[in-house]
Amino acid sequence: MSILKIILDTDPGGDDIFAFFWLQSLLRRGFAELVAVTTAAGNVSARKTFSSASQILSLGKLAQVEIGRGVAVPNPPEDAAHIHGNDGMGNLSALLPTPVHDFETARDSDEILIDRLNSMPGEITIVAIAPLTNLASAELKHPGILQKAKEIIIMGGAFHCPGNITSHAEFNLWFNPLAAEIVLNSRDDLVITSLDITQDLVFTRKMALQIYDANSESQIAQFLLKLCEFMIGTALQYRETQGIEGFLVHDAATLGYLFYPETMLWQRSSVQIETQGKWTRGQTLIDDRHSPKPPANAWIATQVNAAQFFTSLIEDLKVLVR
Repeated sequence: MSILKIILDTDPGGDDIFAFFWLQSLLRRGFAELVAVTTAAGNVSARKTFSSASQILSLGKLAQVEIGRGVAVPNPPEDAAHIHGNDGMGNLSALLPTPVHDFETARDSDEILIDRLNSMPGEITIVAIAPLTNLASAELKHPGILQKAKEIIIMGGAFHCPGNITSHAEFNLWFNPLAAEIVLNSRDDLVITSLDITQDLVFTRKMALQIYDANSESQIAQFLLKLCEFMIGTALQYRETQGIEGFLVHDAATLGYLFYPETMLWQRSSVQIETQGKWTRGQTLIDDRHSPKPPANAWIATQVNAAQFFTSLIEDLKVLVR
């Protein structure tokens, strides 16, 4: 397997954090290189997502990786602190290392994207597990810059299932639909893992205990177990898992695609997004009719083998905590 150069665009969040640590396990074994982390406002404020990313990197001994601060969102909607905790980390941030990156002096995330994509054209994979504000801002400042990515994988959207923020929309694309529209129009080979498959990815307490039991002395294992407990509580409160005691690791699906592609099936589609509707803001649409359609711009995941996916995730996280 060749080493993937990755920029992680994230708004930590419980599911972001599990994806972040899964990526760290793969980094540790030489399967990928983390070029930068670009943070965004979304699950919580830009300042908080920046701070969380710094703590997560420090815990994984990756404090040397540059972190970008999120581009401002005009008139931002309500965040998801009620799901992820006031700090985005299940209110557990005090248990982690003090942030070492400085929000005030950090470069903006769009500047980092432009800089790195220009310096390594065709080499960088962007894993976008946040609202697409940073990517859209980079594209507006430097038209065509997103074409310089090797690949862009997005967690977002809902095509054949209800949304998780409204009846029609998934949170990441609902938060900034105008940004999502810009990114959807930026290239014709986007990869999208939507709620259609992530609704099947229920991470349970038993899974967290398997990781914890691999090394109960590990600070990462202890943190992930506590975070899992917090996320289970909110998932049950908002009925996200049909009564199963677990929570949905939406964002981790992007890494499942990248490193374990055999776990998913795909469909070529033309993805569009509603930006103006009063009741349908952020709704993603595809046309499944057998009729002429606009040119396709994405591959969308249609099925996931959840058992195989979680076997890979759990075994990789065991490696990280040992």
